[in-house]
Order: sequence, then structure tokens, then C-alpha cells
Amino acid sequence: MKHYLQFNDLSADEYTYLFERAALIKKKFKAYEKHHPLADRTLAMIFEKASTRTRVSFEAGMYQLGGSVVHLTTGDSQLGRAEPIEDSAKVISRMVDLVMIRTFEQTKIERFAADSRVPVINGLTNEYHPCQILADIFTFIEHRGSIQGKTVAWVGDGNNMANTWLQAAALLGFKVHVSTPRGYEVDEKLAAGAGGISASSYQFFSNPLEACRGADLVTTDVWTSMGYEAENEERKKAFADWCVDAEMMAAARPDALFMHCLPAHRGEEVQAEVIDGPQSVVWDEAENRMHVQKALMEYLLLGRIA
Repeated sequence: MKHYLQFNDLSADEYTYLFERAALIKKKFKAYEKHHPLADRTLAMIFEKASTRTRVSFEAGMYQLGGSVVHLTTGDSQLGRAEPIEDSAKVISRMVDLVMIRTFEQTKIERFAADSRVPVINGLTNEYHPCQILADIFTFIEHRGSIQGKTVAWVGDGNNMANTWLQAAALLGFKVHVSTPRGYEVDEKLAAGAGGISASSYQFFSNPLEACRGADLVTTDVWTSMGYEAENEERKKAFADWCVDAEMMAAARPDALFMHCLPAHRGEEVQAEVIDGPQSVVWDEAENRMHVQKALMEYLLLGRIA
């Protein structure tokens, strides 16, 4: 049994399979071809953090695979009360086949997984966002081919997305240029997680424009992630020069793509002309959350399908 709690929980070979499988599953979806390998299987979705893309992509995806879904929040389950996480894991995992959790601390999902009888998927934590990077890389492959040897520019907060990009770069053989304001840098030890990161696969830049120079992909996130709202005004001041604009995109390669995990605040972390411009693939990126997660759920429950 495998869990998917951070990006380096799977190998490069497994990712090659998942990307190929996601492409096939997406092709079937677009052709209205039924694909029900998870008939009679149930996914439990547990949310401590609000969600649009995570909920819709997992819920619609599981139904499209022939399965069913149980939706839980901390407000309508014992997870928000006095029951230990370990006890909830033992109970829930006896009744379903798969669990997706979107929460705050990574330790919560790790504690749940340690006592779960079924695979657990990280739908987002403060530390990592593996399903999003899975979708981002798949989207890049769709538009530009292999990401191996390419350069990704990360402009903004040294957050869960940045951590996961560093894990992915070390595992899949590309490079990340990271530019964050002073005081919001990536915590390299945290980014390394369970599997480590490679010093040769990333480089830090104090100037975001320089980070974008020659990049094949420029990507960012909101300046204030969920759970950090109290810092919003302070962050707006600190991040003022880290807004992805036309000048940054012009410094990247002519065929560079722009991505954002959404929701986006136009005029803050990205200018409208960029996110709504011809280099932006944010809508493909959002849709692809569903397709790669379908491939992931299928793999965690059934293994490789010839």
C-alpha cells in the first residue's frame, strides 16, 4: 500500500506511468468513453481548509471512475472535536477504500496515514501540494513535451508550492529558479521532506526578473496563503516587486508558459495581461487536476494497468 503525502513519495518511473495514464484517461473523458475501474470503491474527502478545485476535481474524478464519494469537514465529523486523529483514521479507513485530506499541518496527514488501512492522498497542507505540481507538470508535458532539462521560474512565496517544485525538480531532472522576498525564503530542510532535494536542481535569485530569464515556465501563487491572513497587509508590502508582469515573461523564453494554481489576484502576484494572455495555460492546468488525480487514485488502488 502506498500513500501520497508529498511529491517524492513516488519514483520518476512511477511518474512516467502516471503522466501516460493521465493522458489516456483524459482522452477517454473527452471522447465521452466510460472508464469505471473503481466501481464500488469509495473515496473519503476530509477538508479542514476550504476548497474549490480540490473538491470538484477529486469528487467529479472519482464519480467518473465509477466510484462514490463521502465528503467530510471538521465541522461535521469527530475530526473537529476531541477524537484523536489516529482513532479517526482507524475508523474511516475500515469503511472506505481511499482517503484525501486537505489540512493545515503536514503532521496531521502523516498521523492519519500511519493508522490508515487504505491509501491517503495529500490534497494540500501548509508544507506540500503534490497533486497541484502533478497537474502542472502534466500540463507542461501536454504543451511542450518532457520537462526534463527545462527551467521553471518560481516567483513569490517560499510556500508549499515552492517546496513541492524543488522535490519534483530533483526527482524528474529539471531546474527551478526561486525568487522570494527577504524573510519569505524556502526552508530547504522542509522542502527536502522524506526524499531529499538536489542542490544542483535549484538556484535562488534576489531579483525576480533574473529568475525568469531563460525560463521555460514561469509560475506563482497568491502572496497570502490560507492560514496566514493576519499577515496580508505586511505581505503586500514585502511582495510588491514580485508581481509576474509582461517584463518578466519577456525575459523568459519566447515560448515560455505561465501557470498559477488559483485562485489568482490580478494586480497582486500576477498582472491581468499575463494570466489572461496567450502564454497562460491556467485553465488547462486547473482541469488537469482532475485527470492526473484520476490516474493517481487508480494507481494507488489497482497498481499499474497494462
